[in-house]
Amino acid sequence: MEPVGHASEPEPVDPDINESAGAPSHDGAASASSDDDGRSAEAARYSQRLLNEGHERWERDRCPICFLFIGLPMVEHAKMNVCCMKRVCKGCEIAAHRRGIYDRCPFCRTPHPSDEALALAMIQKRVSKGDAEAIYHLGNHHDDVHLGLSKDISRAIELWTEAAELGSLDAHYQLGVTYYNGDDVNVDKPRGVRHWQEAAMKGDVSSRHFLGYDEFHNGNCELALRHWMISVKMGCEDSLNGIKRMFMEGRATKAQYAQALREYGDAVEEMKSHQREEAKRL
Repeated sequence: MEPVGHASEPEPVDPDINESAGAPSHDGAASASSDDDGRSAEAARYSQRLLNEGHERWERDRCPICFLFIGLPMVEHAKMNVCCMKRVCKGCEIAAHRRGIYDRCPFCRTPHPSDEALALAMIQKRVSKGDAEAIYHLGNHHDDVHLGLSKDISRAIELWTEAAELGSLDAHYQLGVTYYNGDDVNVDKPRGVRHWQEAAMKGDVSSRHFLGYDEFHNGNCELALRHWMISVKMGCEDSLNGIKRMFMEGRATKAQYAQALREYGDAVEEMKSHQREEAKRL
């Protein structure tokens, strides 16, 4: 009879086979733990950057004529000129009218487009030169069905993405809204938040506000307050109202709300001018 090995004695196993089968090893576990620690540290550094950077509005929020920051929301306090993609405040527009400049851009003096086709041609000319703001606005027109363009959300996202890569904070903000809300796309809140984070760290007020909104609705009131205190200092009334709500619900202190009121008031005061106040009255 041939000798038979003990049934309980394991057969030799090739170490390489053991590893490929997914058997745990001390070195592998240590490596995984190290990777997790590295990712956690990186996430912590990014979160700190997010709260430490972007406390000043980006320079494109200034009127290119008077150099004051434009009031919020900017669509109510300024007009975008498609010839040069410059947003001119209503105060400077009134001043230009007083100098007899009615049918031309107050900034570059190009005649205003007489119809939608000419306006679209002006935008497309700047798009062809890689103008980030023109690319962003062309995306808006595909989304909003303006200037004779048909609704095309895929094309809009493609243009917004290109503009964001070229540095447009408005494009990052719009991509954030689109993915966060699922506007004609699948909802992808983390992707939307990432776009807001990129813009907020460079001084985009709306993106900063909505980071606070996201944290508030996730129950992270401390982080929401920190984001909103930053955007309040840049003149965001929606963030001020958010802090007011937190104060009324006992989630923010009286001192924090008082500070928010002061800093919001200071920001609004800095955006005032005689011409802008006159424009409000008209």
